[in-house]
Order: sequence, then C-alpha cells, then structure tokens
Amino acid sequence: MEIFYWAIIILLFIGSFIGLVYPIIPSMLLIGLGFILYGLFFSFEELGIWFWVIQGLLIVLLFIADYAGNLIGVKKFGGSKAAGWGSTIGLLIGPFVIPVAGILIGPFLGAILAELIVEKKGFKLAVKVGVGSVIGFLSSTIAKLVIQIIMLVYFFIVIF
Repeated sequence: MEIFYWAIIILLFIGSFIGLVYPIIPSMLLIGLGFILYGLFFSFEELGIWFWVIQGLLIVLLFIADYAGNLIGVKKFGGSKAAGWGSTIGLLIGPFVIPVAGILIGPFLGAILAELIVEKKGFKLAVKVGVGSVIGFLSSTIAKLVIQIIMLVYFFIVIF
C-alpha cells in the first residue's frame, strides 16, 4: 500500500510541474495536496509548524511570481492594464486552441489584441507589448519552477 500512496503523492507533484506550462492546472493546490496526503497516509509528525509556515510563505511567493511576472513583462514593454488582462486570458485559452504552442502564442496575441482593440495603440507598440507578455510569462515560469523545486527539496529533507 505504501507504494500506492507514494505513487499518488508523486503524481500530484508531477502534475504541479505540468501546471507550469498549462496554467489551468493548479500547481500550488497539487503540491499542497501532496503534502497533506503524505500526512494522512504516513504521518503529520515530521511536518511540524515550521514546515507549514515555510511552505505557506513559498506558496505566497508562487502566487506573487505568477501574478507579477506577466504584468511586469507587459508594463516594462509599455503595455496597459488591458494588455495584462488580454495576455492572461490568452494564456488560459491559448493552450486549448493551439496545443503546445498556444502557451506562448496565446498571451502574445491576447496582449496584442488588447492593445489594438481596447487601447487603440499602433501595431508596432502592440507587438512590442506582446513580446513583453511572453518574456514575462517565461520569467515567471522559471521563477515558479525554482520555487516549486525548493518546496519539494525541503519536503523531502524534512521527511527523510
């Protein structure tokens, strides 16, 4: 049964990394669920108060990286709030419309369309903002990857 329990926990952790490129998958929820299932299946004893405090802070950091990365990329390249929203909507829809490539094309087109339609900005600036949204997405994804690795390394250090 122990192998089955570990398989579930590991699948949740793997799913959290898939959520880095498919934002519709809730990475933070999957990692947290993996920790909770470990406690339920094995023991919460190793997972003391400091474990939960540190993991909670890292989850907050994940939220910040997720939110800020895209918006900073858009703003840095001269984009508006509408471009930030367009990029976010494109990020959520893109992978379903264009599998795999949609993860980059979606936010790019979302930011461009928002700048062109909502803000009535020129095409050249809209494309620049679209590039910024992709750069922001990629940088936030790298930051989230590092944070998730830290969370899991810390988890395994604590339990072993």
